Amino acid sequence: MNRSMAKWACSVAEAELRESLPRRWMHSQGVARRAAELTELLGGDADLLTSAAVLHDVGYAPRLAATGFHPLDGARFLRDDHAADERLVRLVANHSLALLEAEERGLRGDLEAEFPLLDDHRLVDTLVHCDMTTTPGGESTSVEDRLAEIMERYGTDSLVGRFIRRASPEIFGAVGRVEAALAVQPR
Repeated sequence: MNRSMAKWACSVAEAELRESLPRRWMHSQGVARRAAELTELLGGDADLLTSAAVLHDVGYAPRLAATGFHPLDGARFLRDDHAADERLVRLVANHSLALLEAEERGLRGDLEAEFPLLDDHRLVDTLVHCDMTTTPGGESTSVEDRLAEIMERYGTDSLVGRFIRRASPEIFGAVGRVEAALAVQPR
């Protein structure tokens, strides 16, 4: 991975989200800023994380929303239209416990078959951390406040609400592992 991937990723995300979904674009930029703050945890994979962070919600772009499930739509777009790096595509497809939401939508088999979860738990956890500690407006927040905001926005009985209830223990676990790793990093 190199800086050109992150620059490319930012231009793709901006082209798809800035005009059509400006708030989603602000969130994506904020998630990428969070990723840039965590480069010491990832070494050579820092650009990969930053690229996945800025692209994680690209599937919300109206022109890309084929299934209505943004991780799958975004990953297919990156794979099919851009021949993007396989690890990047798999991170976007599986960001923030997407398999659990895919199950709620009846799409788990499709997601697993096309985009298997990466075995690199450090990368997966770090992307969850970045997404789940960034507000819709791109500001830093606590994971507790972020999950509460999602539940308030979608409703506890909605598909997303059910997903968040199921995913919360794993989201807290991922965020906790990243925070523990940061705590032992030399300053």
